[in-house]
Amino acid sequence: MTIQRGDGMTVRIVVVDDHTVMRAGVVALLAAEPGIEIVGEAGDGRAALGLVARHSPDVALVDLRMPVLDGVATTAEIVARHPRTRVLILTTYDTDADIERGVEAGAIGYLLKDTTREQLADAIRSAARGETVLAPRVAERLVARMRQPAQVPLTGREVDVLNAVADGLTNAEIGRRLVIAEATVKTHLLRLFAKLDAKDRTHAVVIALERGLLQRSTEGPG
Repeated sequence: MTIQRGDGMTVRIVVVDDHTVMRAGVVALLAAEPGIEIVGEAGDGRAALGLVARHSPDVALVDLRMPVLDGVATTAEIVARHPRTRVLILTTYDTDADIERGVEAGAIGYLLKDTTREQLADAIRSAARGETVLAPRVAERLVARMRQPAQVPLTGREVDVLNAVADGLTNAEIGRRLVIAEATVKTHLLRLFAKLDAKDRTHAVVIALERGLLQRSTEGPG
């Protein structure tokens, strides 16, 4: 099963996803598209590096959230060790922080898992030619982010307050945790709202999570 590139050569790919059913679905989609040669599958980033070293594929289709070695670290390793292999991230996550981490790691493209078979096949062809590929929603987020005014960095104390808010603490409880007056907590919150352009406490936490300012555990498929 082969996909013919614009130059008439076959595009060889590896599929990397820790969810077996999802990986099988992607493989089945691509197998139905004339011209794809899947040279390997992996369930984590470490195994993916072995596949890339062994098969030197044109494109590595990589999930973002994986055990052992996540998609960002895997992308960076592939780009550093095997520059001829293009990395195309395929994930369910489209937050600003996830997109930026993937692109900064060297991924040539960032697609979402609601991508159609035709779109995925076209993206693989484009990636193999060295062209940047972004899902429309991802492209919109990047453009919107670029148009935003420069962000004012948060102070260490503001991050402490924001983490406490994310933990569900009241102003009084935050004051006790950080050993500061409740009035000081309110002052920090007002500054946070202004810097993040947030409407309230919950909105501030959501924005901070999207920008990667807070580290919170996330469960679910990548």
